[in-house]
Amino acid sequence: MPKKIIKRMMPDHQTIKENKYLTVFGDLLHNANLWHLNRHSVAKAFAVGLFFAFIPVPFQMVLAAGAAILFHANLPLSIALVWLTNPLTMPFIFYGCYFVGTLVLAVPEQDFDFHASWQWVLDSLSTIGPAFLVGCGVLAVTFSILGYLGIQTLWRYQTIKAWKSRPHKHHTK
Repeated sequence: MPKKIIKRMMPDHQTIKENKYLTVFGDLLHNANLWHLNRHSVAKAFAVGLFFAFIPVPFQMVLAAGAAILFHANLPLSIALVWLTNPLTMPFIFYGCYFVGTLVLAVPEQDFDFHASWQWVLDSLSTIGPAFLVGCGVLAVTFSILGYLGIQTLWRYQTIKAWKSRPHKHHTK
């Protein structure tokens, strides 16, 4: 069942409550609904986490936490999914964003050498920036919707499967 798998992978809620970047949310983090694992909270967490994973800004975790609180999504899962974009995956994912942006804007791809610095990011905003940002938006929305619908479907399928496999009790009168 997805709930068991997700429960094993989720970070501890006390660790998240004590995260120095998330103290800005104060008592909002004590809402019990943010820690429940059910079909709706997990599906919303996938939507939130995947959306912010594709948004190229610092403090994605804080933004995901704020959205999780706003939409009553599972907070630890929302934050964990942001790490889909990590130092190992970021170049591939962000190149994919740039590529999608060139398709959407119908502009040719430009050659560029990536450098992990803010100066490179600032310099690139005028050249590859528009295609990159449009691609980030398109993929953020797309994967957010796919994540939400995918979890809803998978959860429902697993629940139906579990119900069907339950032993049937026949009542005789």
